[in-house]
Amino acid sequence: MKLPHILLAVLVAAVWGFNFVVIKVGIGNFPPLLFSALRFAVAALPLAFFIPWPKVSWRLVAGIGLVLGVVKFSLLFIGMDIGVSAGLASLVLQMQAFFTVLFAWATLGEKPGGMQLAGIAVAFAGIGLIALTVDGEVTLTGLALVVAAAAAWAVSNLMMKRAGQVDMLHLMVHVSLVPPIPLFLLSLMFEGWDADLSAFQNLSSEGIGAVLYIAFAATIFGFAAWGMLIRTYGAGRIAPFSLLVPIFGMSSSALFLGEAFGPLRIAAALLVITGLVLTLVRKRGPLAAPAS
Repeated sequence: MKLPHILLAVLVAAVWGFNFVVIKVGIGNFPPLLFSALRFAVAALPLAFFIPWPKVSWRLVAGIGLVLGVVKFSLLFIGMDIGVSAGLASLVLQMQAFFTVLFAWATLGEKPGGMQLAGIAVAFAGIGLIALTVDGEVTLTGLALVVAAAAAWAVSNLMMKRAGQVDMLHLMVHVSLVPPIPLFLLSLMFEGWDADLSAFQNLSSEGIGAVLYIAFAATIFGFAAWGMLIRTYGAGRIAPFSLLVPIFGMSSSALFLGEAFGPLRIAAALLVITGLVLTLVRKRGPLAAPAS
């Protein structure tokens, strides 16, 4: 790989890792479902009017939008809101890689190799260690929701695989058209009109910045750059850079939010990242972009 492209891949991983800190800031200013709705609305409009429709069916775009945009991000944002720190969320969400392998095995008959199965076992052991660190900062309910978000992301990965060699930026911009209305309605139903109205009445530059970052930096820039790198070098060359996402996520959370990582959580992180490394040791398979 050319040096500028290596630096670009690292930059995307850093943007996606820091995104978890931004999510914490965002859900501190907006109810989680409302924040997710704003993220997709800003990412989709007005770009959807200028960027061509991806070469896939509208049903597939709608399906990805519902599973990835509505289900996955609702579970992630609510999980982080009620009891998972930014750094741990960046780590736990990478379970999507293992769920993707398992779901591909169950639905597509893509049998994982022994190394992948070992990686899955090691990573789940790491998640078990994280569960032992439950305290005021981390709750079992929050942890379960983030794991469920990783599973939903894995389902959307398999749906994206059906899209084939599609331009990721084109796909994500039009996928982003799907979630806003369902998320706004869910926010009104479960978070309430008063909470949503209060968020807008007390709008701050911090909240606006969080929405803009997650929409343009994490979604538009991240997927445009990642898609270009995959088209240039192939998924197998680019996927390992996803290992940097939880590293940037945990380090930025410690730096900007003061998140503490004791010996048990550090050991858990090493197990999960080791599991990711083992899972990536394969010539072919469903390698997903580590979107956040």
